[in-house]
Amino acid sequence: MIPASSFAGRQVALFGLGGSGLATAHALVEGGAEVLAWDDNPQSVEKAGAEGIATGDLREADWSRFAAFVLSPGVPLTHPKPHWTVELARAAGVEVIGDVELFVRERNARAPDAPFIAITGTNGKSTTTALIAHILQAAGRDTQMGGNIGRAVMTLDPPAPQRHYVVECSSYQIDLAPSVNPTAGVLLNLTPDHLDRHGTMQHYAEIKERLVAGSDTAIIGVDDSWCAQIAERLERAGRKVVRISKRLPLKDGYFAEGTDLVEAVDGRHTRVASLDGIGSLRGQHNAQNALAALAACRSVGLTVEEIQAGLESFPGLAHRMEQVGRKGHVLFVNDSKATNADAAAPALSSFERIYWIAGGLPKEGGIEPLRGLFPHIAKAYLIGEAAPAFSVTLGEAVPYEISGTLAAAVEHAAADAGREGGSEGVVLLSPACASFDQFRNFEVRGEAFRQAVHAIDGIEPIGGTR
Repeated sequence: MIPASSFAGRQVALFGLGGSGLATAHALVEGGAEVLAWDDNPQSVEKAGAEGIATGDLREADWSRFAAFVLSPGVPLTHPKPHWTVELARAAGVEVIGDVELFVRERNARAPDAPFIAITGTNGKSTTTALIAHILQAAGRDTQMGGNIGRAVMTLDPPAPQRHYVVECSSYQIDLAPSVNPTAGVLLNLTPDHLDRHGTMQHYAEIKERLVAGSDTAIIGVDDSWCAQIAERLERAGRKVVRISKRLPLKDGYFAEGTDLVEAVDGRHTRVASLDGIGSLRGQHNAQNALAALAACRSVGLTVEEIQAGLESFPGLAHRMEQVGRKGHVLFVNDSKATNADAAAPALSSFERIYWIAGGLPKEGGIEPLRGLFPHIAKAYLIGEAAPAFSVTLGEAVPYEISGTLAAAVEHAAADAGREGGSEGVVLLSPACASFDQFRNFEVRGEAFRQAVHAIDGIEPIGGTR
């Protein structure tokens, strides 16, 4: 835990007692703050009280005594309208912050030179965060990873010189972290997302920009117009900007050329790393993630040799194009995290002959956006509530069966792929759906896929179990 000593001896209000909120409350108490916490869920309030956190309805509190209000990132700050606690805080002139802001203040106070890499973007944040942390750990660096992935940021070990922090930041967390100042800030990409919470694409982009604007080095993917404009704006303002591109040769920065990662300096191009043969980093989207990791790790002093070694040993992110087994020429891939069509597109574009397991609780638009990738699909195995609708979309374009359950789909896909000769076939779970009709969450669905694959006679597991 990181004791939040920046509020020692002062009173702090806190709302939101889920996992990260409860951890933040404990960090504040450990740091010497007097906390009054609340949540709309009575069970969360009861749990916090049982763990020694003082609780009370913030509607009845005297807000004039609070030095700060710590808000869970899951609670609306601005849209569709501010939460009632935010309105009370603003009326009393109390600053509204989140757990990432507390982390930033503790780092500034305890070890301001501790390397801090923060990652954001609409897509690819989690893989990039995990990849950067893996490369640092493989190179022998003291590494802490958390934020919007894995551990809540205030549960990491306290800042210390040469302790490296790799923190995934959602737009909600950035919005509550006005002082965020990473050593390297990564902005991967921007497409419309979470507009119910941010109102407009312009506002969403402005929030994401704050992360890189406060960074010593701003690493920005310039393959979309929003990010390209942000890079230009920061460069004009005198910030250090490193551009990355998964598809365009650059004059300066890093770009992908096939499986090669290329450094550009004033128009001169040098191959500095390669993704050739790294199954966990297949696809153009992973090239962008790897470029971001390359730039970020070099910014904190790693050599290209250390980075290449880390790329080669990266096991992949659980449930995101995770290779779980192989039988002969058939590869089994768990992409359970693909809970909508856009999220399934990278995996479908990364393989040529796919035995596709899809379905679950359908999202708006179904799989129509994936029509251009149908030629990659040898056969589809449809499960869950979405199966009838997906079968209509596939029509005569793709052979399919309605398997019903995930276990049946794995069994049938494995058998069909095994009968095919020639080049590699891929049994791919990339559902393009939420899991909630049959599974508690996408992690449980992905684990069920792993278990079904590992139960196949003659399977060679990849990467062990997690």
